[in-house]
Amino acid sequence: MTDLALESVTRRYDGTTALESIDLTVRDGEFFTLVGPSGCGKTTTLRVIAGFEEPTEGTIRFDGRETTGVPPEERDVGVVFQSYALFPHMTVAENVGYGLRFRDPPKGTSEDERIAELLDLVDLPGTEERAPTELSGGQQQRVALARALAPEPSLLLLDEPMSALDARLRESLRRQLKRIQSDLEITTVYVTHDQAEALAISDRVAVMSDGRIEQVGTPEEIYREPATRFVAEFVGDNNVFEGRVLERDGEGTSVDVDGDVFRLPPLETDADRLTFCVRPEALSRAVEANRLEVDVETSEFLGESVRVHGRRNGTPVVLRVSDPPSDETVTVGFDPEAVHVVDG
Repeated sequence: MTDLALESVTRRYDGTTALESIDLTVRDGEFFTLVGPSGCGKTTTLRVIAGFEEPTEGTIRFDGRETTGVPPEERDVGVVFQSYALFPHMTVAENVGYGLRFRDPPKGTSEDERIAELLDLVDLPGTEERAPTELSGGQQQRVALARALAPEPSLLLLDEPMSALDARLRESLRRQLKRIQSDLEITTVYVTHDQAEALAISDRVAVMSDGRIEQVGTPEEIYREPATRFVAEFVGDNNVFEGRVLERDGEGTSVDVDGDVFRLPPLETDADRLTFCVRPEALSRAVEANRLEVDVETSEFLGESVRVHGRRNGTPVVLRVSDPPSDETVTVGFDPEAVHVVDG
């Protein structure tokens, strides 16, 4: 196992900045996820950690040891790529064994014993002689994981390994991946653009945008206490409001949002304007405080709830309700304690 530190890491390509002053610490044995939209720098971050690219500026340390100039095969990392990168002309056993080309099997086991052990770990016993083309996408993903784990690396890096799989299979495999990671206690950095996946699988999450880290925290912190407007709008559905502060007192803060006055909790800020968010599930027809009228546009039946898209004074609003609204307009409210203020 290992801990990982990125210190002021910047990566530029011909004048274009892909990463800007990234500071990040991944703890020993942690499942850490980088999440963000396409082009935000998360895969570049993973490649720099793996040694496939060197930072233009900054330092990367494994257990306090600087890795600048250390080739990938000497960094004690296992990598699972988005495409799996399995060799079609090799059997499953040969693909897994390829992970041992630079290191002997751990714990004094033979190569065949290590391959069998790993295929059992990823629930693929008996597939040694099969070709990768004979396997499903989910099975190929698990073979790629077994290959990455073959030399018993201290750090496991995964670059959107489930992006090509259907939703049900992704959900099943991410549970299996989390179980394997937890059983092995291996420090893991996972890259995904799927916010729900990041929240479900991670010990901590870093949300990235434009080559920078917007926020690092537990899934609960990222969802309930987004630090910036970008995080609030990117991670899950959210309603973001901007308003002018009218009054502050010991009991709360009054904010004018396009003519409606909302009452918020006491806030530690002297700003004249505020940006705050309210999650869709906190907007309810049963709450009498902070009422707002929403013009309904569309409704989506999700099984356990209905997601309603509408507008309030031209601003998009998302609701989560138990039943679809029967009228073109619905009035809902939110408790002041459901509000979270973000950096605009």
